[in-house]
Amino acid sequence: MDGDKGGVADASIGSGVAAPGSPWRRDDGMATVEYALVTVAAAGFAGLLLVILKSDEVRGMLVSILQGALGG
Repeated sequence: MDGDKGGVADASIGSGVAAPGSPWRRDDGMATVEYALVTVAAAGFAGLLLVILKSDEVRGMLVSILQGALGG
């Protein structure tokens, strides 16, 4: 075993990250996790927009913009 460099023991020695193609490196669920994080971020952004648009100041500005655009 002295000259054997293809063993499992050297797949991630020193770097803390498994080498590409290593049996210890798995990213099967990464796309699902990324979609979940984007969905959570989008829901948070939508909630923030909802809070902003419900405020009286913003509502007043939007109404005045619409009235000006409609000629009222």
